[in-house]
Amino acid sequence: MLLSQDAQDLLFREAHTTYGFTGEPVTDDEIRAVHDLVKYGPTAMNGQPLRVLLVRSDEARERLTAHMAPGNKPKIGKAPLVAILAADLDFHHELPRLFPANPNARDGFERDEAGRVASAKFNAGLQTAYFIVGLRAAGLAAGPMGGFDADGLSKEFFPQGDHHAVAVVNIGRHAESDSHYPRQHRLSYDEVVTVV
Repeated sequence: MLLSQDAQDLLFREAHTTYGFTGEPVTDDEIRAVHDLVKYGPTAMNGQPLRVLLVRSDEARERLTAHMAPGNKPKIGKAPLVAILAADLDFHHELPRLFPANPNARDGFERDEAGRVASAKFNAGLQTAYFIVGLRAAGLAAGPMGGFDADGLSKEFFPQGDHHAVAVVNIGRHAESDSHYPRQHRLSYDEVVTVV
């Protein structure tokens, strides 16, 4: 591994989903630094469909909480910052600028809405993982959640209909008083990898 043992631990081995956060704010500059790092993660045709909505106000948190699953509702108030991660379903409009090597890519996605939506959601999922690892690299803790009404949340925060919520992430600094769940079992190499 090229990364030091400490870096590997920070990003993966010692990192946990966080449920308890300190009250220390997360600044726009910190999130900008995370974005400036993780924007280099690969996506199909460099499409970069992930869009990030930072939820800071009490009013926006109430609107968000209304769409969360019952077990996740109380979590929304525990972090100094919450991000709604969404897939831009019209990401293809940026392809001429982002992927000039294929001038027909935009037109292909224009004709194939189902393929475009599937690509947007898949690649935004990849970028969600990069975002979480980027938060860890910045010394921030993440509490990603998938338990929410995606259609309702999308309509609430993206009423124009061109974005689809894929994840909600609590962001802050881990509170020492918060105990993580014990490290759960991970599948071994032999359980995951097959050679043909």
